[in-house]
Amino acid sequence: MVDLKLDGGDFVSGERVRGVVDIANSSHGKVSVGYSNSEDRFFVEVFKAGDMSQLSRIGDRPFVARFRVDSSEGQKLETFLGDHYALRETRRYLAKPVLVHGGVRYEGAPRAFDVVDGVKIVGATQVFANRPGLQREFSIVYWSRNHSEHVFLTARDLGVSSRTWETRDLGPILRIEKPSISILPGGEIVVLHRLNSNQFLRTEFWSLPDELEYRSREVVGDPETAGTARVREMYKESGVKPKQNPWWKFW
Repeated sequence: MVDLKLDGGDFVSGERVRGVVDIANSSHGKVSVGYSNSEDRFFVEVFKAGDMSQLSRIGDRPFVARFRVDSSEGQKLETFLGDHYALRETRRYLAKPVLVHGGVRYEGAPRAFDVVDGVKIVGATQVFANRPGLQREFSIVYWSRNHSEHVFLTARDLGVSSRTWETRDLGPILRIEKPSISILPGGEIVVLHRLNSNQFLRTEFWSLPDELEYRSREVVGDPETAGTARVREMYKESGVKPKQNPWWKFW
């Protein structure tokens, strides 16, 4: 038996689309995938819902880490569909897990999921002194996830490059004021958004012409309630001035 469970029913365009594969072996033999002496294979097929056209894979990397499952045993493995398919188009997709064992193809139930754009809140553009003609466009968007609203950072290159970078989930947001995105001279990208009534979440990335990497995440207090010198300094670094809004006022 092979099954696939996704983390949710919708994903913001550019996310890796995480899922968990569940393998259960009720045969008398051993299931072995990813080892040189085994012909067993595992993969996930993805289709566009509606016309059921199958997507072409990007590269040939394995969908899961190599594994062995003895008779009457099972195993769960992590997979990221966005690493294997171009899931940028906003639409509904179907993902079907497939295990080939002993020359027999075993299929799991198709799982539907949607790719969405999200709702853009704010954006910023980075230019590079050492890479003329390259601009990196950042956007902060929000979308509902796990019964709360989350913010996401998207990034794409313009000009001499047309690369689209992985979309990052920055966590839940309390919508009483807009989040901010600051581009610092050293290449640091700082996103600040309100986590709850007394705290903000500060997320930092490192953005260079050929890389965009997550660096750190830190919960900081509202300077109006915390009042510490370090908190005020963090806001200064991020180029953010705290403002007061009634609790009911959204952006």
